[in-house]
Amino acid sequence: MDLHHIFNLPDTPIVVFDGECVLCSGFFRFLLKHDKGQKFRFIIAQSSLGTQLYQALNLPTDDYETNLVLTRAQVFTHADAFAAAMRDLGWPWRIAAAILYAPRWLKTPLYLRIARNRYRIWGRHDTCMIPDTALRARFIEGGFERI
Repeated sequence: MDLHHIFNLPDTPIVVFDGECVLCSGFFRFLLKHDKGQKFRFIIAQSSLGTQLYQALNLPTDDYETNLVLTRAQVFTHADAFAAAMRDLGWPWRIAAAILYAPRWLKTPLYLRIARNRYRIWGRHDTCMIPDTALRARFIEGGFERI
């Protein structure tokens, strides 16, 4: 499913992340720090646009247990989302893209175990982050306001 086309999104790598999850927000901050070319754009899962994307993929919108990465006309979820983002980030991070080739029977249960315990282990923000004016330019319109 080409969500870039359906939702009229820019043709850049897009990461949709749980804005309340400390681990997921850490992934977002990691990408911000290492994305020297600023090619990634972001959407908070709890925003109106984030919710619409999860609904279009028939994913739950009451618990965002997977980040989404939209890149190269594909949608990646679970461990593959992390791997696809690392691939697009470039060297040396690109080596983590090897996860894409790991057997699904191994990586999916491991990812889900971490995802289902992420709040207990890493914690939860009381509210989603609200980006400052400079950071808002990295977000897709409709991708940072909480519904």
